[in-house]
Amino acid sequence: MSNEELVIVPVPSLVATLLQREREKGAPLTESEVLEIRDECPSIAMPVSVAAEVEAQRGYKDIDPEHCWAQWCQARVDLLKDK
Repeated sequence: MSNEELVIVPVPSLVATLLQREREKGAPLTESEVLEIRDECPSIAMPVSVAAEVEAQRGYKDIDPEHCWAQWCQARVDLLKDK
């Protein structure tokens, strides 16, 4: 049995979920909407090393749930700049 620290990982990624929900809404998400989505998104507890492997396979770093509003505000600029 591993004593490695566990982290909570949203699945699918939080940034992908937020992007999809904003596109469905057709308008920018509010801070309260982002926090509600974060609180309700499916997540899995996994060892830190496994979470790093998931991130590497995904090819991008997800938003940190603890700082999701600030990180979403930045991510959406990058994701929607070509739109």
